[in-house]
Amino acid sequence: MTPLGDYILLFFASFGAATLLPFYSEILLVSQLQAGLPPLWLWAFASAGNTLGAGVNWLIGLKLSHYADRRWFPARPKDLERAQGWFGRYGKWTLLMSWLPLGGDALTVVGGIMRIPLLTFFVLVALGKGVRYAMLILGYNAL
Repeated sequence: MTPLGDYILLFFASFGAATLLPFYSEILLVSQLQAGLPPLWLWAFASAGNTLGAGVNWLIGLKLSHYADRRWFPARPKDLERAQGWFGRYGKWTLLMSWLPLGGDALTVVGGIMRIPLLTFFVLVALGKGVRYAMLILGYNAL
């Protein structure tokens, strides 16, 4: 695969990992680091894909929150309750924690439910997810 193809694959794996799809971008990212691909480009593609994938959750929260009790809804009711509690306490700043493996996706859904403006949403989510991937890359390089 060409380097561009590797980056695009990471973008889509990261995008999927932020939605209800069962993707794990960290494994792919580490394998691409091991293959010697430049960390800065990997960070950019992973962060962009994961952030835009979270935008799908925002849209679901905005448009489909009345279906939250359905099985296919991307966040479990328990996770939504916890995320709404965090939003009640910390407001939009909660989106900085959207990178968390448990509850992070629910936070992005609640961002849509709470009608967080799209620009604010993307800036806060991109910061959180960008720091997450940066820490993963730095941790790998420290080994």
